Amino acid sequence: MRADIITIGDEILIGQIIDTNSARIATLLGEVGISIRRKFSIGDRRDEILDAVGNSLELCDVTIITGGLGPTKDDITKKVLAELFGSKLIRDDETYHRVERMMAARGIEFNELNQSQALVPECCTVIPNLKGTAPGMWFERNGHVVISLPGVPFEMEALMVEEIIPRLKERFNLSAVVHRTAITFGMAESMLAAHIAEWEESLPTHLHLAYLPSPSQLRLRLSAYDVERETAEREIDEWFDQLLPLLGDHFVGWEDETVQSAVAKMLIERGETLAAAESCTGGTISAKFTAMSGASEYYWGGVVSYDNSVKENVLGVSRENLENYGAVSEQVARQMAEGVRRLCGTTYGISTTGIAGPTGGTPEKPVGTVWMAVATPDGTISKVVQHGKIRAVNIERAASAAINMLRLYLLHK
Repeated sequence: MRADIITIGDEILIGQIIDTNSARIATLLGEVGISIRRKFSIGDRRDEILDAVGNSLELCDVTIITGGLGPTKDDITKKVLAELFGSKLIRDDETYHRVERMMAARGIEFNELNQSQALVPECCTVIPNLKGTAPGMWFERNGHVVISLPGVPFEMEALMVEEIIPRLKERFNLSAVVHRTAITFGMAESMLAAHIAEWEESLPTHLHLAYLPSPSQLRLRLSAYDVERETAEREIDEWFDQLLPLLGDHFVGWEDETVQSAVAKMLIERGETLAAAESCTGGTISAKFTAMSGASEYYWGGVVSYDNSVKENVLGVSRENLENYGAVSEQVARQMAEGVRRLCGTTYGISTTGIAGPTGGTPEKPVGTVWMAVATPDGTISKVVQHGKIRAVNIERAASAAINMLRLYLLHK
């Protein structure tokens, strides 16, 4: 089975908002065996909507549309879909009274615009939206399904998970699509591909390997399409069992695992704690840990020591080291890690100091140079990394590399 995903809204086309809906919808459809033919964005214009949806009706089984369902005049999706399916707009009483109650609870006037949210094409099946005012709509023509959903991401997500996916599974005889993803860190895509080439070449033709790189990790995804789920899952597991010894310490975990979540699990299991001293990464390490629920169990705090005075007066870095070696040096990185460990009273301290760029580099210390250290009860370890010239990428890679230093230490402790 194939599906099109269409996002509607001028705000997407001009870059005012990022289309996250397509990625989430594609993931949810893939999990139930529906492959994506294409996904694209169009503006709030009648002819574009008619052309896009009409084309999808001819060429795929399912079309999912998001956006254009608001109460204002620029939101025309309902009217155009009613026209496409030769229907008229009528009031859905359930939606009308639900929106009326919602507006009253928020102290908002239930005016004509809000009331218009209850207007739907007479030919559609209305799908209640319990998290917003615009209902979902389900249309069918000649065995093809068209689904219109609100563009607000959390409203779309709830409708997809709670309503659309179950209805699609009931409506169609879906074959399974199975994915499993291994997370790796510390080896470039080309190097990893060469390292596992023999294993990759021996994969059966019905298993598909994808390399999915990002600044902070590299994912290896094995996929099987139109299969019996349990058999495919077992086969993929067996192939990954052969791969893991080749990955060694570069293997971080599965699916959504990150170096920070792997470190978090080990710290929690051992009852140990961590603090961070950051210069060039500017709090990114702290943000990575505190973004995870339960971080207070193991992450106690951090210091963004951007200026040398903070390195010296708060973290205890010696002025002599700052003057003789510079802020971007092994000596300073080690004292930063030791200082924050001592200051916060944690089991470990982690530090970064470097030149994120795009300015500030020298021939001896070019842009992208970062020293990092991990202070432990057994002593301090340190290393230098050299990345590129893009500031945001350097910060992300340096933060992840520093956390990975701690991960490797914990693995072999």
